[in-house]
Amino acid sequence: MKTYTTDKIHNIALVSHNGAGKTTLVERFLYDTEVTTRMGEVQKGTAAMDFEEEEIDRNSSVSAALAPIEWKGHKLNLIDTPGYVDFVGEVNAALKVADSAVVLVEAIAGVEVGTELVWQYTEGLPRVILVNKMDRENVLLSRVRKSLQENLSSDKENTMIDMQLPIGEGETFKGVVDLVTMKAYLGEEGTEAEIPADMEDEAEEARMALIEAAAEGDDALMEKFFEDEPLTEAEIMRGLIAVSVAGTFTPVLYAAGEPGIGARRLLDIFSVMLPTPDTRPFTAQNKQGEAIELPVDDSTDLAAFVFKTREDPYGKMSYIRVYGGQLKSDSRVWDVNLDSEVRIGTINVLRGKEQLPVAHLHAGDIGAVVKLGDAVTNDTLCMRNAPYLIAPIEQPDPIAAVAVHPVAQSDVAKLSSSLNRLHAEDPTLQWRNEPATRETILSGMGSVHLDIAVKKAQSKFGVNLTTTTPKIPYRETITSTGDAEYTHKKQTGGAGQYARVFLRVESLGDDEEFEFASEIFGGSISQPFVAAVEKGCKQALQGGVLASFPMTGVKAVVYDGKEHPVDSKEIAFQIAGREGFRKAARQAGPVLLEPIYNVKVTVPNENMGDIMGDLPTRRAQVLGTVQEGKKAIIEAEVPLAEMQTYTADLRSMTQGRGVFSMTFLRYGRVPTHLQEKIVLEAQKAKEEE
Repeated sequence: MKTYTTDKIHNIALVSHNGAGKTTLVERFLYDTEVTTRMGEVQKGTAAMDFEEEEIDRNSSVSAALAPIEWKGHKLNLIDTPGYVDFVGEVNAALKVADSAVVLVEAIAGVEVGTELVWQYTEGLPRVILVNKMDRENVLLSRVRKSLQENLSSDKENTMIDMQLPIGEGETFKGVVDLVTMKAYLGEEGTEAEIPADMEDEAEEARMALIEAAAEGDDALMEKFFEDEPLTEAEIMRGLIAVSVAGTFTPVLYAAGEPGIGARRLLDIFSVMLPTPDTRPFTAQNKQGEAIELPVDDSTDLAAFVFKTREDPYGKMSYIRVYGGQLKSDSRVWDVNLDSEVRIGTINVLRGKEQLPVAHLHAGDIGAVVKLGDAVTNDTLCMRNAPYLIAPIEQPDPIAAVAVHPVAQSDVAKLSSSLNRLHAEDPTLQWRNEPATRETILSGMGSVHLDIAVKKAQSKFGVNLTTTTPKIPYRETITSTGDAEYTHKKQTGGAGQYARVFLRVESLGDDEEFEFASEIFGGSISQPFVAAVEKGCKQALQGGVLASFPMTGVKAVVYDGKEHPVDSKEIAFQIAGREGFRKAARQAGPVLLEPIYNVKVTVPNENMGDIMGDLPTRRAQVLGTVQEGKKAIIEAEVPLAEMQTYTADLRSMTQGRGVFSMTFLRYGRVPTHLQEKIVLEAQKAKEEE
């Protein structure tokens, strides 16, 4: 593939609810531009964009894929994104590097849950709406338009503006009327024709509305409009670009991707209307730590951003968007995040999994490099003498988790590395070892997300895992002061072990974990043995006195003791400190603590009552509600123990229209009646072990 200069490149993210036809539309574009000789099919696993094993199995996209489309001297870097909400990380990565977005709406279903979500994500980007699958049975144009107006327009007015009119609907759909050129484009070939006679009046009226909307984007155009001077096609397009960038109006287009009706005209519009990278500067941090704006231009110092990583058994592939300068094959660049040099091998332009080598990428272009050293997603590549740092992709916190367990001993050795590689490929997947429960926790954006991650671990990295619901990582603390004396004495013939300590434990504030103090006077315990007592207390913290959960919020004070001139050793005082701490803690009102999360639930107004009724059953403390248009946002503090099935429960209560986020807040006291049950279960589990 030849290289394209910045002014001929268009980086376009295709986003939608699942099933709106993004991948099939890309297949049509590849076919229409003669890249392929026959269209791939999602349902048969032959689509160029769905090449991952999990995508072929599910007949649905689970990761973002690139398709460079060459059209009339322009290069359209289309980024086909997953529509399922669990893979929001892929959508966010695509929108980070895109200069515009095409929001697809399925013609029968209209605006769905995922459509509303991606509409929010694309806020601030120039965007158009594409009503796709216009050829399907039971399509009603009036119903689709009403859905757009009710769900995507602002409260004050309808901000959707037709840029095209469909010729027919459902099985009679055969083409589109373009309101800029005032021509009809018919069939798979997009043959130019005159507007059907029975649509001329409708087209004239719609064109006037389009021109009025376009005029709002430019003062000079507005002046011509008020003086009844006709606007040229170029002027109308200029105005539409302006209102699209400003978000004042969103142009609406129509097509049927699978049979290709309207597809070629879409490529015409995308290559003329959607902005090139040089239309707006990029923001980066310079070596002084200042945020500066720089032009997307070959003359700007190099600034390239790793926005995605794809792992496979043989290594990794880094997806890169160039913002400033040119990125050249077989060169060396500086990774600001690593503070080290990395080598750029052969640069490839990707078409699905197909790699097309190029000598270099101009500013604004997108490509990929194999085996980019230790560079990972969100790293910035530049020149060492002109370092720039581009802000990382903003991703939501995980909302679902599973405990993962290696099946065989051979899987144990590979567990950490495989989980690290899953995280490198998808930063919304996170993992940690939870010391309180001694489990490995994998967290992500939903059950499907986690299920596919576990399957990837097996298919890509050869690690077999089983999953269970994670145990809650409770903690223990004390509520009062406790006092204890403990003597450790061991005689085995010869030198023995002896230590006697007097300990006091006190409750600390919520944010403090542990303190140790000594009130020893007169040398009843020498300093090395005092340090050994502290070490023993810290060991006792790892398993509390109620249910063996870690302890926190405790101050331990050793105030007296006794040592033996021969038998006293550090290990003896360490044991005495540990057991004395536990004895004192049992007398200090021990209680269980549980993780509390800040939860924000966003639902349609009609579902607000159901959510407000459900949250108290989860021991939630509702902090407040906010109305935003047709949606309600409920904020609450909820124990983690009550949120483990919330992803599925919320979807059930709202027919999939509700979403939520959750962020760890603090640890809070477990109610007494629940504490007794948890302690009994923990003791039973320990006995079974």
